[in-house]
Amino acid sequence: MSVYLQPHQLSQAEKLVQETQANGGLAPVDLDQFWADDEMADGDPFSPDCPQPKLGLANMARECLFAELGLEEDWYRIYHDNQYECELSKRYNDVAERIVGRRLLNEIPGDPTRIWPKIRMLHDIFEAENVWQGDSYWILHSAESPRELSNLLDRVEKRLENLRDFILPEGWGEEKARLVALGEQVPAYRGQRGPVTFATSVYGPENLIFLIHDDKPLAARFRDLILQSILGLARVLDEEAGLTPDTSERGFGWADDNCALLNEEMYAFFGYPILEAVFARYSPSPRDRRAQHSDSGMAHLLPVLSGLNFNSLNLGPTVRADEIRKYHPNAVIEGQLAPFTFSRNEEVNIVAEFLRDFEMTKDTRGLSFMTAGSINNGSRLTGMRLIMAAIQRYGRYR
Repeated sequence: MSVYLQPHQLSQAEKLVQETQANGGLAPVDLDQFWADDEMADGDPFSPDCPQPKLGLANMARECLFAELGLEEDWYRIYHDNQYECELSKRYNDVAERIVGRRLLNEIPGDPTRIWPKIRMLHDIFEAENVWQGDSYWILHSAESPRELSNLLDRVEKRLENLRDFILPEGWGEEKARLVALGEQVPAYRGQRGPVTFATSVYGPENLIFLIHDDKPLAARFRDLILQSILGLARVLDEEAGLTPDTSERGFGWADDNCALLNEEMYAFFGYPILEAVFARYSPSPRDRRAQHSDSGMAHLLPVLSGLNFNSLNLGPTVRADEIRKYHPNAVIEGQLAPFTFSRNEEVNIVAEFLRDFEMTKDTRGLSFMTAGSINNGSRLTGMRLIMAAIQRYGRYR
């Protein structure tokens, strides 16, 4: 359900939707001019020369393939059959080129001879199995009680003593030499499920809340070992790539939907120190990427998060753009279109939500209009074109 919409926004939206319907369902937009202006916005959404908000949907997610092409959903095949995914992407791009003037998805299959061997990641360090369930991968709990968690952390500490041998697979040296000779680079580790989401995956949501409330020392140990593991994993891969702290890739991003479960005090104790330390290591400069995605109602955490100087935020649809801007003046706001407004093709609300967010941010700029959360199947290219028309007609800075 759309929130915080004003009558004048709905009225303007209705006019544009009526024009779109009269035009056979294609919103009126000068495609060449739009993409030229969007390229300028992409350079710096805060720039005084930026003509309009950035279109953050310019790479529509592969999850949109099925509805657009009239196919039954088959997520497992999309995730595991690159050739099939690329075939669908090509068909999708043929449609996209006609409707929005761009080919949006990668349609070139990856070279299987250039794929890096599987590396153990953070969930492996914490013995949390990553399994396919319900059309996605999910991390299963590896501890259910304080005693089990304490024992798990004992084993994590032992792994950290020789983390390189634990995370790198057998035959790594030979494969690394072969791939580097082909021009491939050791993959960097610069993104992670946020600390609260990861901890609830390992230990459970209710368990984590009670742990922080009832057993601060054990909760602090859990927090600190998550941090040490993240930094250790990133360091090992940097060293394998021949990088030093001065030459390594800058920037880090988090996906922490479950941060909404903690109040400010709990988050300041558990989540904040992890982000602070990782950013200090990998995002020391104000221009280094400091990003978070949390498609949940976590507006209550905006004040405590303000100390982390984010420059990219994609937050839940009930979190207002003006609230984000109040506490995060330097962040590009990646939102705040409700995902189901888009995927259900609620045309009037799609335009009205853009008008709402544009009006809230036009004085400060820094808006990249996209879904506040995931792009879901059902989101259509005609809806994307409608947003482009709304930006071009109603969203000009100058």
